[in-house]
This record gives sequence, C-alpha cells and structure tokens, in this order.
Amino acid sequence: MTTAPAPRPRRTLLRAALVPASLAASLVLVPLPVANAAGAATPAPTEAGPLRIHDIQGTTRISPQAGKPVTGVPGIVTGVRAYGSSKGFWIQDPNPDADPATSEGIFVFTGGNPTVKVGDSVLVSGKITEYYPSLSGGSQSVTEISAPGITVVSSGNPLPAPVVVDTRNIPGTYSPAAGADGTIEGGKLDPEKYTLDFYESLEGMLVQVKDVRVIQATDKYNELWVAADRQDQRSKRGGVLYESYREPNVGRLMIQQLAPVSQQPFPVANVGDELTGTTTGPLDYNNFGGYTLVAGTMGTLKDNHLQREVTAQASDRELTLATYNVENLAPNNPDSKFAELAQGIVTNLRSPDVVALEEIQDDNGSKNDGTVDASQTVAKFIAAIKAAGGPAYDWRSIDPQDGKDGGEPGGNIRQVFLFNPQRVSFTDIAGGGTTTAVGVTGTGAATALTASPGRIEPNDEAWTNSRKPLVGQFVFRGQKVFVIANHFNSKGGDQGIDSRFQQPTRSSEVQRLKQATVEQAFVAQLLAADKEAKVVSLGDFNDYQFSPALAALTKGGVLRDLVNELPETEQYSYVYQGNSQVLDHILVSPEVGYAKYDVVHINSEFAQQASDHDPQVVRIKP
Repeated sequence: MTTAPAPRPRRTLLRAALVPASLAASLVLVPLPVANAAGAATPAPTEAGPLRIHDIQGTTRISPQAGKPVTGVPGIVTGVRAYGSSKGFWIQDPNPDADPATSEGIFVFTGGNPTVKVGDSVLVSGKITEYYPSLSGGSQSVTEISAPGITVVSSGNPLPAPVVVDTRNIPGTYSPAAGADGTIEGGKLDPEKYTLDFYESLEGMLVQVKDVRVIQATDKYNELWVAADRQDQRSKRGGVLYESYREPNVGRLMIQQLAPVSQQPFPVANVGDELTGTTTGPLDYNNFGGYTLVAGTMGTLKDNHLQREVTAQASDRELTLATYNVENLAPNNPDSKFAELAQGIVTNLRSPDVVALEEIQDDNGSKNDGTVDASQTVAKFIAAIKAAGGPAYDWRSIDPQDGKDGGEPGGNIRQVFLFNPQRVSFTDIAGGGTTTAVGVTGTGAATALTASPGRIEPNDEAWTNSRKPLVGQFVFRGQKVFVIANHFNSKGGDQGIDSRFQQPTRSSEVQRLKQATVEQAFVAQLLAADKEAKVVSLGDFNDYQFSPALAALTKGGVLRDLVNELPETEQYSYVYQGNSQVLDHILVSPEVGYAKYDVVHINSEFAQQASDHDPQVVRIKP
C-alpha cells in the first residue's frame, strides 16, 4: 500500500439521485458550477479585501457569496493537497467571529500544484463556487475559492488551534429536517443540535480527534473510519452497529491524509485498532464518505490484534449450510484470491455441506463477449478448496442470460451451489433453465420442485437486471431440504446518509421489496403443499434486518431471519462508511426449529480481505 495516492480523485461515482416526482417540480437548485475546474487565474491581490472567510461561508450550507468574485481574503494555510484531481489548499482565519454556525476555513482550488506552504499567511482572490462531488447523487456541496490569485504575505506562522471533535460536542441528532425543496441547504446551521450542521460549521477548518477507535479498516484508497463519538452502539469486535434508519451513528468520521503515501505510509488498520494521540487536519467533504478529516498529522496506530473467526464444529447429524459472496470471482483473478477464499471455506467455515456462492463470474470475467458459462470459474475454486484440505465439492447452477443479471458489465454473475456429495445429495430434476420458472408439485412428503436446480420467476419484472434466485432440492440423512440461493438488487442509486436530501431516498428498496414479495409467495407455495417442508433461504439480500424487503420476505411467518437471534452486538456481515451492518442473511421455514447460526467475521473488518462480505453458516437437524 505504498503507491496509490490517497484519497480517490473527486469524481462522480456510486450514487445517482432519485427525486420524487412531487418534489422535482418544485425543486430549485442554486445555479452554481458543479465541476471544480480551475478556470482562468484571478490577479494576485495587493491588500486585504472587505470579506473574511466567515462572511463567505455564512450560516447556511450555500455561501451568500456563491457565484461572486472576492478579493484579498486573508487566512493561514493549514493544509496543502498536491495530488489527485482536486489540488489546492485550505486556509483559515486566525481571528474568528463569535458565531458558531460560520466556518472559519475554506478550500482554495488551484487545479495545479499549489505553490504555498502550511503556515503561510496569504491573501486570496477568486470566485466563490459550490462544488458538489455528486450533484445528481445527493451529495452536499463544498464552498471553495476557485481560479485563485494568491499573494503570500509571510511564512512560518502558527496555525489556528484545531477544534477537538468528540462526544462532548457532537450532537446526538443526525440531521435537521428538510425545507420545502426537500434539502437541508437553506436552513440556518444549528451546530449544537444536529450532527450534519456541526460538521458543516467546521467545513475547511482544522479539526482534531484523540485516541479514536477504528471502525472501518484501511481500504485500497488509503482511507479508514474512526468513532469520534464513543456513545454510538459498539459491535462486539469494535465497530459501530447500524441499527435503524431513524438514528444514524453520529460519530463516524473518515480519515485520509494530506501527504501522498509514497512520502508517508498510511496506517494499515483493522476494526478495533486505535489511532492513539492526536490526528489533525482540515475537515473536507467527499462523495465516498461525507465529512472527512484530511490529516496533516496522524495518530499512532495501536494494534488490537483482531483475529479472524472460526465457526463451531458441526456434529455428524447436523447439516451445515453457508452463504459466501466471493466478490466477482473469475478465472483471471490472482491465484491468491482463490486460495484465500478457499481457506475461508475450509478453515473458518469448516467445509460446510452446502455452500451458496454469490458473484461467480463467467469464464472470462468482465470481458463482454457473450460468454455466460462459468464452469472454469467454479472448477478452479473447487480445486482451490481441495488444495486447502477441503472436500471434493460437486456443484449446480444455471447460467444467466448475457447481460441480464446486473453486476459488473460482461461478468454475468450468478449464484452457485457447492455441495459435498459424501454428506448430502442433490436431487436433479430436469426442466430448469435460464428463463423457465420453477414450480411446486405434489403434496405432503411427496412435495417436490418441478426443476432442480431451478430459478424463481426469472421473467418477473422484479428481477430485471438482477440476479434470479436459484433453488435446489437436497437430501440429508433421508430428509428433503429445499435451499434458495439469493443475491438481491444492489443499493446503487440510493442517496447517502449524509445527503443534502433528508431523509435520503432509498430508491433501490422498491425493487428489493418486489423481489422479496415474489420469493415469499414461492416459499408460501411450498409450505401450502407441505406445511412441514424444510426451507433454507440464504445469500446476499443487500438489505438490513429492519428493511421493508426482509419484512416482506418473512411475512406470514413463512421464514424467520436468523440474524435477529444473534446477540445485538454480533448482527453485521458488512462494513460501509463506518457502519457495521447486515446485508447477508440465512432464513429458515418454521419446521427448521433447530438452527445454530453464525456470521463468521473474516473479511469485513480487515484491511486484507478475500471478499468485502463475511460468510455465514447455519447448522440444522432436518
């Protein structure tokens, strides 16, 4: 991790805003530049002008000077960013006003390498712009001085004292209510009441955190997340739990650094590690994490020695079923990825009898040439599992239509059943196909699928550009078990927690709710044929245990979500923007009374990951 600059270039990715039709008609956005192109430089000022930074920042998110030229704005340089696509520097007024709502710092966007140094006293002229890292995606804006003219007055000046951000001053309520336009942009900041207002009132200023716990591991872009507020709900292993839409965790803060990692290594941290001492730098905002401390000085990493979990050993009479999202596994992936994933199956999951895999790509990965077969991908993974000491798994799947199941273009991801034929048998029933809907035949003990493997309602609109559930019929110790492997629609298109739209629109929920409704109806059909049918539905549902989709899937008690039976502090399988959250689930029908369930934390909390998801396993006695 010594070559990639931190952070990622500021660009529009990941999210696209969906504005309700009723709001769109009345929504008026401030007509400001979106891209922060440097433009023609302004002449360097010769004297201080009439405005100070707090006059420019104002008491709302949008500068009262937006779109206007300013001259001779004074400040001390507190940080310089000389890499990436957002080069520039931060300045701060050492003589603040008495209003806590007005920030004393601002970013000066140069476009090219800045010529100033930290500690320089400068005068800056230019144009005030509001830069949206993702305007359509709902991001908030960053007030900037663009196309600057800069005069260095003196050097080596002391920096303003940083604002210490901690439990004592972070408000417990995350966001103010939106105005008539659906956004929080127009309201006056109340930094003592609302978290987002508090951070916005510090935009561009030096802030500091002390002795903070890491709640999301260092990623490939050299970023990590810390808990600035110790009162957020802590997970068993040191993260912060995401428990409801109503109460987002307020203390999550992304940490980047000012220095390129080629000059200063970024700490490689796991969840539960600690940045001891002080971490100090300007407070920025970006599309990948919202408010971000860009560290000029970094605390010292204290290793908490987090260990990867190993699930309990099953007895011979227990059928073990697991789910694992293997993150776009393709034959051209490094052998090391196959080996790490295989080790997770064999060592950490203890070689389950059945494994539902998500994100198995076709045989040439992301090459978009019409290939849909994945037999080479699966064969290579099975061989890696055997090399790691695991069983000789057999497998079943159904190829998707080319380009119809979403995911990485050309990858044709799908679910795959691996099973250990020495422990469990697969009931092959002809008739399953890419576009053929599986049904239920027979009643009571004679209940069976019309095809195994089969796909649940693959032509229903619920599955447009999304993975179709794969269902198979297994037999363990003479008992029939129906298993459904899932990978529901992704959260792409949702607005972020820190969006200027409040509450943010979670547009992707609409399709997952439809998917859950279709699957619930299929499970209900199975149970209507045989009320004692043993059904296990598992996979990456891309949604929370408290979401509308999971409520629809469990409607009528046809399935129960086992994650709710774990201790609260263990309910997570994925970490995103500092939130330890549930995306993966194992659900069982009522007749599966005995179910020992475990989320096996081997990926999501670690800087070194074989996948971004943690696998899960359940032990049942059919």
